[in-house]
Amino acid sequence: MNNIEIRIANTEDAQFIALLGRVTFTETFGHLFRDKKDVLKYCDATFSVEKIANGIGKQNNVFWIAFVDRLPVGYAKLKLNSKSEFIESKNTCQLQKIYVLKDFLSMKIGFELQNLLLKKAKEMKFEKIWLSVLHSNERAIRFYQKNGFEKLGNHEFQIGKENFEFIAMGKEI
Repeated sequence: MNNIEIRIANTEDAQFIALLGRVTFTETFGHLFRDKKDVLKYCDATFSVEKIANGIGKQNNVFWIAFVDRLPVGYAKLKLNSKSEFIESKNTCQLQKIYVLKDFLSMKIGFELQNLLLKKAKEMKFEKIWLSVLHSNERAIRFYQKNGFEKLGNHEFQIGKENFEFIAMGKEI
């Protein structure tokens, strides 16, 4: 039987989260890049152990890490007090990341991470939460819509030579 544990991450978890971020980002988005060096450069900048450790240490961030049979398989990040151009309320937070290794998606770990994240946001008295999801990531869009998020608008983001269209989604907490 699979033993699932999800807990608040600490700086000692930075190496696990950095590796999970690199692997899950590449699994999910790697095929969208014409130049694989752009993926590597983005992962080096975004998922370095030092950057993740610094992020965990910031009071404006809350990270969770998920384990299955003591193996790290996913994580989530909530950014507190994060405004969005699509939401008028100043009392907002951002669901920045929910990443789970493909082999563990069927275990509903992403759903559990989201529930813990939303519970924390509610405890902290935030009114709204928002996120950005790649326009072509239909699986993620369906996941968030199924969980009450609605489309707020579109925006673009550039990584290396690639321009990506994102959908901003949000919901009341």
